[in-house]
Amino acid sequence: MSIYNYLMLGSMLLMTLLILVQTRGASLGAGLGGAGEVNTTRRGTDKTIFQLTIICALVFSLSLMLSALIK
Repeated sequence: MSIYNYLMLGSMLLMTLLILVQTRGASLGAGLGGAGEVNTTRRGTDKTIFQLTIICALVFSLSLMLSALIK
């Protein structure tokens, strides 16, 4: 296995964990068109987890492309 495969596996696991940790106030009714919070802002830890999730998604995507190009 190359370094890109290890990087892809690690970023995938971390991204999955970060997605599961995120909490949102929307319930099933809000997802189906019911009344929910319309104007929300991310603050504190929620914002940090959100930004880390985006970084992990970028690392995962780049390592996936690089491992596909090398093979």
